[in-house]
Amino acid sequence: MFWKFDLHTTSHIDTLLEKEDVTLTEVMDEDDVLQECKAQNHKLVDFLLRPQCMEDLVTFITQEPSTDVEEKVKYKYPNISCELLTSDVSQINDRLGEDEKLLMKLYGFLQNEPPLNPLLASFFSKVLSILIGRKPEQIVDFLRKQEDFVDLMIKHIGTSAIMDLLLRMLTCIEPQQLRQDVLNWLNEEKVIQRLVDMVQSSQDEDRHSNASQSLCEIIRLSRDQMFQVQGCSEPDPLLATLEKQETVEQLLSNIFDKEKNESAIVSVIQILLTLFETRRPAFEGHMECAPGMSHPSFSVNHSILEAVRPRLKDFHQLLLEPPKKNVMKTTWGVLDPPVGNTRLNVVRLVASLLQSNTQSINTELINLNTLGVILDMYFKYIWNNFLHIQVEICTAMILAMPPAPTDIQPDTEQEHARESILIKHLFQKCQFIQRIIDAWSSNEKEQAEGGRRRGYMGHLTRIANSIVHNCDKGPNGPQIQQLISNLSAEDREKWEAFISGQLADTNKRNTVDLVNTHHIHSSSDDEVDFKDSGFHQDSSLQQAFSDYQMQQMTSNFIEQFGFNDEEFADQDDVVDIPFDRISDINFSLNTNESANIALFEARCNEKIQQFEDAGSDEEDIWDQKDVTFAPEAQRRPSSGSTDSEESTDSEEEDVKRDPFEASNPSTDDRMEVDTVLPGTSCHFSYHPQDCDGWLSPSEASSSSTSPKDCGTPKAEEETTCSEQRSITETVINGSMKETVSLTVDAKTETAVFKRMLLDYGISTRMDTCQDMLK
Repeated sequence: MFWKFDLHTTSHIDTLLEKEDVTLTEVMDEDDVLQECKAQNHKLVDFLLRPQCMEDLVTFITQEPSTDVEEKVKYKYPNISCELLTSDVSQINDRLGEDEKLLMKLYGFLQNEPPLNPLLASFFSKVLSILIGRKPEQIVDFLRKQEDFVDLMIKHIGTSAIMDLLLRMLTCIEPQQLRQDVLNWLNEEKVIQRLVDMVQSSQDEDRHSNASQSLCEIIRLSRDQMFQVQGCSEPDPLLATLEKQETVEQLLSNIFDKEKNESAIVSVIQILLTLFETRRPAFEGHMECAPGMSHPSFSVNHSILEAVRPRLKDFHQLLLEPPKKNVMKTTWGVLDPPVGNTRLNVVRLVASLLQSNTQSINTELINLNTLGVILDMYFKYIWNNFLHIQVEICTAMILAMPPAPTDIQPDTEQEHARESILIKHLFQKCQFIQRIIDAWSSNEKEQAEGGRRRGYMGHLTRIANSIVHNCDKGPNGPQIQQLISNLSAEDREKWEAFISGQLADTNKRNTVDLVNTHHIHSSSDDEVDFKDSGFHQDSSLQQAFSDYQMQQMTSNFIEQFGFNDEEFADQDDVVDIPFDRISDINFSLNTNESANIALFEARCNEKIQQFEDAGSDEEDIWDQKDVTFAPEAQRRPSSGSTDSEESTDSEEEDVKRDPFEASNPSTDDRMEVDTVLPGTSCHFSYHPQDCDGWLSPSEASSSSTSPKDCGTPKAEEETTCSEQRSITETVINGSMKETVSLTVDAKTETAVFKRMLLDYGISTRMDTCQDMLK
């Protein structure tokens, strides 16, 4: 806790401000001046609020720095001044917004001749913008008193910071009524008409771009505001002015009735595209359905279309004779002339006009054969994908959207009632199908000769798929089918062969997975891919086992599989213990048993070395034998057992009872014997202190050799527990008999396990295992 010892540092500004002759520049030289100002250091704020300091701060951001100052620190004080004035300290905002003298000094920056210093313009715009947001009523009143404000804003529209300030006045003013008053005031000042006049060939490119962007943003902001503020009864006057037919006509007149200028043409087209903007089903690539023109938010003002329709011939002429462009050399050849920004934007405008789906516009485009010219450009400029995507959009909309309302001819038959004149023009006049087939064949020929695949082939594939799709499922399907059937027999056969052959193959290649997941293996060592295990294909049993391992596990299976955590908890603490378990898993195998037996014997011959004994064909004595020790419940004399009668161990017959008495007869005591295989050591856990007795000879004939509770010995039988006990049992294993004996010596703490193969007369003695008494 550094504050306990008063270790916090004190700002040097506080010490500096105690000086009587401290200057503003000395304070601004401090590194933490902005931090202290935003933290509202009282001494610093009081110092900055001095009239002379506020005037100096405004002067720094509105006047050009002296040329004698070093370049790297030339704009240091203007920058710091702007940051101090826009630090959003309420006292500074109040002083600057309410002092008309300061506002006039700030406003004087607009009265400079163009071009304005772009950096100082950004400082000016930032300061005035925060004042508009924090003190809107005072600033609006002040600006409305300045008669030349709109003139100066238009005069400096070529400076981006001034354009940003104009847009901020449309978006940052609240409340809504004050914003509406500002819109009405700007509309009365004819700000829209003045911006339109900026977009003509006599103005420079910066004014074209910024004026166009300002008009586009006004359109978008006004439309967004209309959708967001549903309770606003008054329409946006600026948007209404922009959508007037005379305004659009003036825009078009600026570019067509005067010298052609690419910058002005592109700027006007950008404004028209914004006016035609729909809200917005962004169209990307292949269109599979109609654009949804019936929705009211997608409608286009009819006055705009009426203003554009007479100028379609001028736009069409721009496609044929664009503004002069220099020859462009590319890596694959020479473009003379290149597509150019003008023609590309004209194609975009045509796509937007098609989306309006207006009969008068569609008819004019057909009469001019604008679609044919656009297709010519598509196949000529094979590497311009900006052009290709626009042509694809045009064709997809023509194929997918329903006919315009006035295209319907009520006197015709029902099946011909809804026909699109655009589709008819596209298939008949433009020879759409034939051009697709020819372009495809030409590309394949060039590729076969070692040439490159043409750049438009991907878009051409999607255009062809669009035809097929709309022919089958589109709203114009019957008309498209009829037009295809009206083709010449040769063209129809080529088309049918194309869609069933080349197009189908291309679609098949395009739908192949980029990654083949069959060969992907997990990097984890704990996971095993059982599906790819190399089981023999002829082994139906093992194949079925592999399929069983790969079977899908249901949620019920997963919940019931294995152990539950509560099984190991205290039973008194467990309220609900699940008892469900999977008792068995049944699956059927339809296999050939004889084939399986033959396969099993063949595998055994390959993997197991047979024991050879003088050419004997008997069983291998080294085969592994399993000795099973049954639980206590099974250790009972059996009348049908004959093995016990063959036991020859005399010690088993002498001992009847074990005199040792267990301290707890009810305890489940047993000798633990691991599975013993030939050639391995056996391990026993021998607990003589817990044993009640050993088996009687009759019990030894059963299938168990584990210890047994002997119970209390009879009174007439007084015997002692032998120091050495032996248990013998005869086990039948296949065609041979085997005697198994276990001898335990308590004194030496040893256990000897013997197996006697009776048919061979060979006795195998296992290693002696030593276990310490517990």
